[in-house]
Amino acid sequence: MKKLVLSAAIVLGSLSVNATVLPAISITQSVLIQDEYTEVAADAVPAAVKSTIEKSFPNTKLEKAYKNAKNEYKLEISSGDKKYTIFTDASGNIIKK
Repeated sequence: MKKLVLSAAIVLGSLSVNATVLPAISITQSVLIQDEYTEVAADAVPAAVKSTIEKSFPNTKLEKAYKNAKNEYKLEISSGDKKYTIFTDASGNIIKK
């Protein structure tokens, strides 16, 4: 009888060891997609883009200009202490981003 109880205790003990819960592992993957802009001289900005900036944002100064492969422009303009970033296409149409 003692052997039967001891055997049952060993079997039940080994079952509880195998029933342990492993911690859940979560894998997070993020992808950042960004258009590649390269800096261009202010003289390289098309006249249509400059005209749009002058009409839409009077009394501002073009600080830096960047261009990507899609002929889209990223323009950094300033008005006093405030700085703004504007996106346009080659025709001067403002792109909302």
